[in-house]
Amino acid sequence: MRTAATNLIGALPTPVRDLAVRPFEAEADRRWIEYRPRPRPGVCLADLDRTARKAAHRLLATALSPHAYAQAMTVVALEEVLDRQEGWRRGRDSADYWVTVFGDPERDDRWSWRFEGHHLSVSMTIRDGEVFPTPLFLGANPARVDYAGRAVSRPLAPEEDLGRALLDAIGPAGRAAAIVSDEAPDDIRSGTSPLAEARIEPLGLDATTLGPSARAALDHLVALYLDRLPAELAAREASRVHGGDLHFAWQGPTGPGQRHYYRIQGDDLLIEYDNTSDDGNHAHTVLRRPHSDFGDDVLAAHRAAVRH
Repeated sequence: MRTAATNLIGALPTPVRDLAVRPFEAEADRRWIEYRPRPRPGVCLADLDRTARKAAHRLLATALSPHAYAQAMTVVALEEVLDRQEGWRRGRDSADYWVTVFGDPERDDRWSWRFEGHHLSVSMTIRDGEVFPTPLFLGANPARVDYAGRAVSRPLAPEEDLGRALLDAIGPAGRAAAIVSDEAPDDIRSGTSPLAEARIEPLGLDATTLGPSARAALDHLVALYLDRLPAELAAREASRVHGGDLHFAWQGPTGPGQRHYYRIQGDDLLIEYDNTSDDGNHAHTVLRRPHSDFGDDVLAAHRAAVRH
């Protein structure tokens, strides 16, 4: 990751580099997640030459497992599909993705970077060689493109299908506890806030009440989100999940093709999924660590030590 970020900076001409590289202390820009088509800090891939664009993609690939990188590239390509669907009115562009590096990856012990655009936001914070890999957001619009009733494109299919598999596995009593509302929210609850809520009420179903098969389904769903990360990093993040603290909540109807939402919460863990816009064909998913997004827990400890 350090090498890829250094190579990216080296591939940027000076005027562009001034946009792409910011101080680590630029808190407002660094602690940022924005998955809507909005202005954002950094440099746009559309303004880079081929070498620099490839360097940006290679940096992104250091943060994602092979299947998650494929999901991310499908999300990017969907910008052209969505632009056509909207009659080319909004000028959506698969090159409208932005990259920013905070600090000096070649020399600093504390630095971070972000790759972001519509329906994709990947933030990595590094301190003393340890990576803090959240927030990590993937969305898809359209979430599904069909031909003759068969899916041609469904980039977030595992996130939906394994959520439904868990809902089936927990049985009627479990569903009564897990389904906290018949109405789905308009979006994920954490949204674009740099601070995710540590505890979203109602919590829903307590994982300690699950039988073996239902618990395996929950663990599989949690692993899906952690496995967006490279294997070594995913394993470290999995070791930080305390199974007894997990809760699962569902909102909205349970049938396919309808607006629905779920979340999983635990100690410093928030997973959210929604498919609530465009009549249930516009999905958002996010992996967050409410206490350690953007490396916050480590940075807070560092500041406390400095004051001391």
